Amino acid sequence: MRQSISDPGSMVTAGGSVAQPEESPFAPGLTKSDVRRILTGVMLALFLAALDQPIVVTALPTIAAELSGGGLSWIVTAYILSATTTALLYGRFSDTHGRRPALLLGIALFTLGSVACAVAQTMPQLIAARALQGVGAGALVAIPMTVMGDMISPRARGKYQGYVATVYATSSLAGPALGGVIADYLHWSVIFWINVPLAALAVVIAVPLMGKLSRNQRHSPLDLVGAALVCVTTASFLLVLSWSGPEYGWLSPASFALLAVSIGGALLARWHFFRANAPLIPMNVLQSSVVSNAILSSFFGFGAFIGLCVMAPLYFELARGYSPTASGIAVIPLMVSTVIGALLAGQAMGRVRHYKQPPMAGLALAIVVSAFLAAAFPLLPDVVFSLFLGAISFGIGTTLPVITVAVQNAVPVHEMGVATASTSFFRQLGAALMVALFGALTVGSVALGVVAQDLDAIMSGYRMVFAAAAVSAGISLFFFSRMEELPLHTASS
Repeated sequence: MRQSISDPGSMVTAGGSVAQPEESPFAPGLTKSDVRRILTGVMLALFLAALDQPIVVTALPTIAAELSGGGLSWIVTAYILSATTTALLYGRFSDTHGRRPALLLGIALFTLGSVACAVAQTMPQLIAARALQGVGAGALVAIPMTVMGDMISPRARGKYQGYVATVYATSSLAGPALGGVIADYLHWSVIFWINVPLAALAVVIAVPLMGKLSRNQRHSPLDLVGAALVCVTTASFLLVLSWSGPEYGWLSPASFALLAVSIGGALLARWHFFRANAPLIPMNVLQSSVVSNAILSSFFGFGAFIGLCVMAPLYFELARGYSPTASGIAVIPLMVSTVIGALLAGQAMGRVRHYKQPPMAGLALAIVVSAFLAAAFPLLPDVVFSLFLGAISFGIGTTLPVITVAVQNAVPVHEMGVATASTSFFRQLGAALMVALFGALTVGSVALGVVAQDLDAIMSGYRMVFAAAAVSAGISLFFFSRMEELPLHTASS
């Protein structure tokens, strides 16, 4: 009698052929319940970092009234600087020492910074505490998306990436209102105290199960020289964008000096990364066709979205006479549609072969609508105008999950942390640049329009904003189209 030997997990079909069981999209040793729990915890950590900017902004007048001293803008700037510059460090640290230690370190520093903010008695104390809080936030931004990459296969990962967009949209919508309520009816320090139990909850939910994640790290010393160069370069670049307009002027010696430091630091960092044994950013990662084009596409596309998010509420208030609350409601389509676009593109990514096509169509939509608004937005009713803003947001949103998954799919597992963090890092720089650019395009005409009560002057400034958004989305589409469409892996890392 002939015996057949088959995989014990296989099954014989009615036709006699052997059918292999469907491959799990999750990492070995992880159940769907484990993935959901870890994902809930790391998304809560990401929510803390994303919320802490918009929730503080609306409380700034109250804080200024209680704490003596100048430098109010530094409450915002210190957090952005430290969070942006440290995200890369956490990405590399997680590659060499593991995701769980990196996340725990970030949560600990973020919590310590939050407590320091809550008990601050002077403005300098609060600014220093915000910087410490931002150092922790760098991990809360960089690690969650990398953990997602560890747990879920690239083909199935797209639909989960939509949760990231949901977190950012929720924090953008809820943050200003929550900050205002706390400042008005409780005390501004509560804004920081609430981080403590939420951070503890994130640890309790996610960290115990993160021990099941595969250990792909390769231990190597942290590139402190590279880290210092990145910090100096990034800080100088962000300070140019933050100070040049309101503080010193774009053509002032201070602005040129900061720009020179930023450019010099970038050139030195590039030289160092090519020669270091274990660089903070491996140049083979940035030289990958997928990674380089994905980063540039995200830089311009996400930057245009954030720029519009900052400028649109101001337009409704100045040009259409809305109250701050009403303007917040008017931009809800702009905030929410990016989540819808991300969720739909993420779902499609695991079901279609050419996963680049939906985002390319989305970016084309954003270009056309932005160009149309540049020509005709003053003629549109308020509701229609809000919906058109939502269409731009939807189009750009379709790129977010695809870019992240494509980058993670293109690099070795032991470099996924730094590749993911690099994408987030340049995305944030793009956002800062576009906010500064859109502000520079409008500041003169809007200021003139407000002083002279000249509506045409305000409209002229916003025409340039929408034209710049169309150009930025066009550049994003150009680089996205150049990104190689590698087949998505069906097994988790």
